[in-house]
Amino acid sequence: MALNCGIIGLTNTGKTTIFNCMSNTKAESSSYAFSATKSNIGVVDVIDPRLDALDALEHSDRIIPATVEIVDVPGLAKGSSNGEGVGNKFLADIQQTDAIIHVLRCFDDESLPHIEGSVDPARDMDIVDFELQVRDLDLVNRKIVRTEKLVKTGDKDAKKALEILEVYKNHLENFGNARTAPVSEDDTYVIQDMLLLTAKPVIYVCNVDAASAVSGNKYVEQVKKQLEGSNSLMLVIAGELEAEIAELEDMEDRKAFLEDAGLSEPGVNKLVRAAYDQLNLQSFFTVGPKEIRAWTIKKGMKAPAAAGVIHSDLERGFIRAEVMKYADYIQYKSEAAVKLAGKFHVEGKNYVVEDGDIMNIRFNV
Repeated sequence: MALNCGIIGLTNTGKTTIFNCMSNTKAESSSYAFSATKSNIGVVDVIDPRLDALDALEHSDRIIPATVEIVDVPGLAKGSSNGEGVGNKFLADIQQTDAIIHVLRCFDDESLPHIEGSVDPARDMDIVDFELQVRDLDLVNRKIVRTEKLVKTGDKDAKKALEILEVYKNHLENFGNARTAPVSEDDTYVIQDMLLLTAKPVIYVCNVDAASAVSGNKYVEQVKKQLEGSNSLMLVIAGELEAEIAELEDMEDRKAFLEDAGLSEPGVNKLVRAAYDQLNLQSFFTVGPKEIRAWTIKKGMKAPAAAGVIHSDLERGFIRAEVMKYADYIQYKSEAAVKLAGKFHVEGKNYVVEDGDIMNIRFNV
């Protein structure tokens, strides 16, 4: 199960700089508005210190972390829904993503003019939200037309679906995002096939200058005020600073650079973990002499489904899961010692996998 995130924002916010900090694919950034001609797609490793701790005991041939796919669409502009700029043409590229990372410009730079003439992240947030809402409203209206035809045939399910769609329509027309529409969780099935952009979980990233990396600045405070009462997640990242750190190959040099900046770890690591949390995801591990690997699953997933993330045959022929807790393995330092301590568990099909479980799947196909 791969996590997919789309990065959006107005042009010249530093989106692509943050993309380059995260991704193993480097994209060209420019100070010219609308210079991008395609979306950038990359993959980032999910940094998990537990993998290194496991390897210190197992000494495997390789470590394979969980990964996140990220899509960076060209910068948006006010009026994108009416054809302004180019970013709106690429919004379909992030419809298949699980979550959205909305980058807000929270730094001053005279050499990088703001498309709106001034730095105002609260205003920028409203501009981008509006463009996404317009796109979603168009999709909802199209489905309403199709559903109305089904209602005329006497389809009772279609009648209920139409009522729910009207709620979404009214909410979007009043500048609301689909994720905050007043509908029950059970009724969200009506919009799932449309992949609405404003229905996706969103993480707001305040892209600040290096001096504001630790404590933020006045622009960050604007964003905080804008998000009050919304339960939205906000992170502060100094994109240019992190780009410089990402270019260093030596890990000790990176650590020293971070310490000089007053940071304990790169902000992009926090960003990936935040995306995991927003999407209710967690990791379990497989450990052996050839490889140690992290696998991404939904919280609450049972053992057979988790096994299926490794390979469909494991889910189809699932017999049992042999489970060790990460903390127990680290404490006792080997599988044999975990067994002697009575901490080794054999679990069946109803076992709910927990974060950090070390599992060996027994199956027969």
